[in-house]
Amino acid sequence: MSLSRLQQVIIGLLLIVLMVITRGHHFASISHLPSASWAVFFLAGLYISSKWFFPGLLAVAGILDYVAITSGGVSSFCISPAYALLIPAYGTLWLAGHWYAKQYQFSWSTLLPLSLSVFVASVVSQIISSGGFYFFSGRFADTTFVELSQRLITYYPSQISSLVFYLSITAFCHICFILIADSTSQQEEHNS
Repeated sequence: MSLSRLQQVIIGLLLIVLMVITRGHHFASISHLPSASWAVFFLAGLYISSKWFFPGLLAVAGILDYVAITSGGVSSFCISPAYALLIPAYGTLWLAGHWYAKQYQFSWSTLLPLSLSVFVASVVSQIISSGGFYFFSGRFADTTFVELSQRLITYYPSQISSLVFYLSITAFCHICFILIADSTSQQEEHNS
């Protein structure tokens, strides 16, 4: 996948806006969309070639969390030593998007590597973020792997559904842009 620098800048800005408008709300409602953070990191790995965008997104996420806690009335319960584990959790999604970008082709056959990269990255990210919080936050006494697996079963469906929701919207937009670009290109060739 080769995008121009301008296209990458536009996509990067859209991803930041998406994170800003959705981060900090843990449940979707009429006025709050589910967090797009996982999708943003995956899509950034897919569409943005600059490796500096990853630490930039981490900074944006951290600033949004800080503002939500200090000014937005959001609980600071999730802020603990385990918060640092969001770096490898988000990094997994970023790397999966980056890996998939190398596999991408505009055909139905791309669905298998896309699905595999999303599934593996989301499971690993869930284990790192939720497992890390469960074991290293200091918020839980008597931690066990049985209870961790129950927590993963409880929280993973919500995370994967949000990720698939945003990736589905992105896939639809991606397909539309490619079809429009192909149609425009064919019309220009026909007119020449």
